[in-house]
Amino acid sequence: MLIGAQCAPAGSVQEKRARMHSRTVFKNGVVFDGTSVSDADVAVAGDRVVAIGVDLDGDEVVDCTGMSIVPGLFDCHVHVMARDLNVARTEQQAFSLQYFEAGRNLSLLLDQGITSARDAAGADLGIKQAIERKLIEGPRLQIAIVMLSQTGGHSDLHLPSGGERSVPMMLEHPGRPRSIVDGVDGPGGVRRGVREVLRAGADVIKIATTGGVMSLGDNPRHSHFRDDELAAIVAEAAAAETYVFAHAQGTEGIKAALRHGVRSIEHGYYLDDEAVALMLKNETWLVPTLSATRAIIDAAASGVPIPAESLALAQEALEAHRASFALAVNAGVKIAMGTDTPPYWSPSASNLDELGLMTEASSMSAIEAWRAATSSAAKLLGHDDLGVIEPGGLADIVVVDGDLLDLRDLRGRIRQVWLAGVRVR
Repeated sequence: MLIGAQCAPAGSVQEKRARMHSRTVFKNGVVFDGTSVSDADVAVAGDRVVAIGVDLDGDEVVDCTGMSIVPGLFDCHVHVMARDLNVARTEQQAFSLQYFEAGRNLSLLLDQGITSARDAAGADLGIKQAIERKLIEGPRLQIAIVMLSQTGGHSDLHLPSGGERSVPMMLEHPGRPRSIVDGVDGPGGVRRGVREVLRAGADVIKIATTGGVMSLGDNPRHSHFRDDELAAIVAEAAAAETYVFAHAQGTEGIKAALRHGVRSIEHGYYLDDEAVALMLKNETWLVPTLSATRAIIDAAASGVPIPAESLALAQEALEAHRASFALAVNAGVKIAMGTDTPPYWSPSASNLDELGLMTEASSMSAIEAWRAATSSAAKLLGHDDLGVIEPGGLADIVVVDGDLLDLRDLRGRIRQVWLAGVRVR
């Protein structure tokens, strides 16, 4: 049976059961196994890769002539509950609408070959359970639920008028604990805050150690949380056998997070040599999200009502962001792909644009960018059997039209997406 690139995914229960007992071989393509490229066939049985080699046989054959075969892709920084950057519009929508928009976002991630993702605030346990129970389709999801920040920090929705922004994905509800914490102990302290987020089902803990471009009234260059607060946050996460990752844009807030042992720095707009040295010493990851600053500027140009303060900060940060990323790459900092954007800021937008942005901004090669979106990202998120194509690994496989060295229009070149041995696109 020949399965062409345009063949519809198997839909019936009987077909899926049959596939669990059959052997599918991807033939005639170029294989990127998460590390290197070779001409080979890939055999899958059930949910696992069982062989890589030449002239492999199978019950079903996927002809990948002129195509590349890559592991399922990762985006380590998504917000699946968000629609776009139009905060004025989201403030007027019903609270529950975000859950239906999440369903669409998750589906669009799969469209792009993203089979694993880390939601960096917004998605609650119900979203993750809905995917696991197949009530909705989506990639494997690691969730932070909220981003913990100090009063006046990046999660604080306070407005100069005295009111608060009603951004649905950030509002407190029974599955999404409060995100504003101050001091170490007490009812509003960071220790209880971390424990509440873990109780709500978070896989990982996200904090903001600086202000942010899109939050009014705080400055991305300012350092947030003090040393005792950061120490308590990291200790509580470690006690629960998980880790902390930090929204960190300004230099001092980046270094504060690094000194206390966060696992990854998100954004890293204003790195310096000392920060890079700390990242190397601590083996800290950088998730650069180069798409984020670009998206804010593009949204404003298209007529989205971006606050003037936020637009000015994004424009100021754009070149510094690129330079910081280049500094990190040249020094050998570990990089994992993340975008900080939902998958449809515009009809032509794609999370996969991040690969091209990384190579344009630094000495990173196209293959290194693919590693950042596969094997490296898997290591950051703690998945030993994902991000690679190797015998025994989970069969998350993406078929991409054309040469992997060409990073243009990747979204339009995704031909097939397989999740744990089942074709979903």
